[in-house]
Amino acid sequence: MQQISIYLPGIILAYSAFLLAIASPGPNILALIGTSMGVGRSSGVALALGVATGSFLWAMLTVIGLSALLSTYAFALYAIKIFGGLYLLWLGYKSFKSAALKHDIEGVELSGGRRSLFGYAKRGFIIQMTNPKAALAWIAIISLGLQHDAPMWVGIVIVLGTFIMSIIVHVLYAVAFSTSAMVRIYSKARRYIQASLGAFFTFVGIKLLVSRD
Repeated sequence: MQQISIYLPGIILAYSAFLLAIASPGPNILALIGTSMGVGRSSGVALALGVATGSFLWAMLTVIGLSALLSTYAFALYAIKIFGGLYLLWLGYKSFKSAALKHDIEGVELSGGRRSLFGYAKRGFIIQMTNPKAALAWIAIISLGLQHDAPMWVGIVIVLGTFIMSIIVHVLYAVAFSTSAMVRIYSKARRYIQASLGAFFTFVGIKLLVSRD
């Protein structure tokens, strides 16, 4: 029980960073919105499940890779935290920059014509796995939850927890944005959301850089 209390704050911080990261529309979310609006809710949900599966694989690969690295080079944790902190600060800058822009989000339907539900799921998986920023984001997210000599279960809890959240959030995107009303609501709140994201990423980035754990 004492072990859980030691690592729980880092796990919660990693969960928070993940949730806020997917609240900011990237290529996968814009494709999801475009598919839900242009094709239909079921196709959007299939795409969402593919994106969530890709997110799970990135998280798992990151945890395995970082665990192997840290088991050989313990000092590497400090380098990873510095990298993660700088990347989070960069995300904060991008969020503030996005908040300053006046354009609304624009969902784009996928090229290549209509697909089967499995085709949309496969496409969502490919979009996520071929996004180089996903690897960088996962290094930053996982490093928030890692401390020196953290047991393997910490990484497993982060991976499984974010996978469940990824499924829920991406499916909610698909369902909600199958209606134009939700797009209008989100567009009006977009700048406030991006500003809040910028503040959070800046905070956790600084926290990670000054962390001694």
